Amino acid sequence: MRYLLPSVTDLVFLALLASLSCGVSASRLLGDAGIGWHIRNGQQMLHTHTFTRVDVFSSTMSGHAWYAWEWLYDVMIAAFHHWAGLNGVVGFTAVVIALTFALTLRFALARGANLAIGVVLLALSMGASAIHLLARPHVLSWLFTVIWFQALDFWETAVGPAKDRRLSWLPVLMLFWVNLHGGFVTGFLLLGLYLAATCIRYAAVQERGKRHAAERRLQRLGSITLLSLLATFVNPYGYKLHLHIYEYLTNRFLMSHIDEFRSPDFHGVAPQCFAVLLVIAIGALAVARPRPRLSQLLVVLFAVSSGLYASRNLPVSSLLLMLVAAPILSRTIAGAGANTERASWLRRLVLRYESYTSRMASMEVSLRGHFWPALAVLLGLWVGLHGGRLGSSRLMDAHFDATRFPVQAVDAIAARGIRQPIFCPDYWGGYLIYRLYPQTKVVVDDRHDLYGEQFFKDYLKVVRVEPGWGQTLDQAHTDWVLAPVESPLASALTKTTDWVLAYRDNVAALFQRAGALPQAKDAQ
Repeated sequence: MRYLLPSVTDLVFLALLASLSCGVSASRLLGDAGIGWHIRNGQQMLHTHTFTRVDVFSSTMSGHAWYAWEWLYDVMIAAFHHWAGLNGVVGFTAVVIALTFALTLRFALARGANLAIGVVLLALSMGASAIHLLARPHVLSWLFTVIWFQALDFWETAVGPAKDRRLSWLPVLMLFWVNLHGGFVTGFLLLGLYLAATCIRYAAVQERGKRHAAERRLQRLGSITLLSLLATFVNPYGYKLHLHIYEYLTNRFLMSHIDEFRSPDFHGVAPQCFAVLLVIAIGALAVARPRPRLSQLLVVLFAVSSGLYASRNLPVSSLLLMLVAAPILSRTIAGAGANTERASWLRRLVLRYESYTSRMASMEVSLRGHFWPALAVLLGLWVGLHGGRLGSSRLMDAHFDATRFPVQAVDAIAARGIRQPIFCPDYWGGYLIYRLYPQTKVVVDDRHDLYGEQFFKDYLKVVRVEPGWGQTLDQAHTDWVLAPVESPLASALTKTTDWVLAYRDNVAALFQRAGALPQAKDAQ
């Protein structure tokens, strides 16, 4: 029965998988149009059997060098799209997210967390991560971060050769991580924190025998860090990728104007979940007995600072806080039951709670077959390959939300056979690439590192209708503009005689430059 009965970890996986692939949250995963250019780029690489090195999707940057640092993800997601369309894209993303949170709970339990506290803190981390539940390559960085942290923490606390074997896998993981997402930088930040803690511990040791052992540990972790660093150069762009990422992440203008890099707004539900988790983590560290390890303190400081710095960091920060706080809080509560200075009724309550949770933990560990999650993944694969249907019932119907994206407007563009580049908001660019490439290119999309600072200064001038916005469109040789109907740009274009309204619905308005009307007539 232990191979057939689902554990709580299995139930977490199943609930998330069902909700994100077939349930009410399925539409959220396609809430970012950037997945569109990921799919098309992957298709192009599969077709040409070459790495992408120059841009082909944008009229503005066509032929310019493009560091497609997520190329491996693009190839994978293009393959899933080829097999099952958008259902395959959503299904793959749902599996990655569900696996990430299920492993987080499993790792927390293995490190001493009791089940009740683990589930509560996991729910808070899920809530904090809701801000970025999207079909994009960053979800793989969530998974890699959890595995990376577990390997480092296990190495620091465990005894025996198993810890070194597990640590040896980090350079291998980095080979994949560096080609999947730029979040591989997080792996080195964690390595740096554990290296700092190991160095401090080595400096504090006085006894010769212990100092020699600490030196070996420092050398071991240092060699793994070096091998992981060397692994990052195994990418299509070599060291130029590192320079490009550094220039991108240190560009103050882009970091200040890209929404996901701005600090979280704590009036939202996701940041509030992070705030609650943060308070619990700080409280757990304050009352922890024995005192928390230095590495744990450093990880918490990193999680707090990164989460407060940028909203896109909330998922990773909340997962790290959960992994650190859940075991510490569990041990603190367990210690309260053995403290004779506490009231007898409180000690009895804590002891009963501990007895119950220990039985649940024993049952959780014994249920390790994971039969139902495996069956659910196979069933999802079958459904995806059969058009989202299981028999006569449609279980999956992944699509872009027509109230958020210009679905009908793009239908009209395709029907009219418009081939000239189209200017649209950057957050719509990926959708237009998905629907219209290669017949029609966009002027701009959300690959901010490709376009650079000066271009986005001009872009913001247009969408905000600031002085000189018309000249910017002229310089971009743009004859077509697709804008949200309620946007300042749409209002400005409606009032000027230089542009003519060609199409309008409840979401988007399509404008054509007045001097290009003969071309429009031919296109129609």
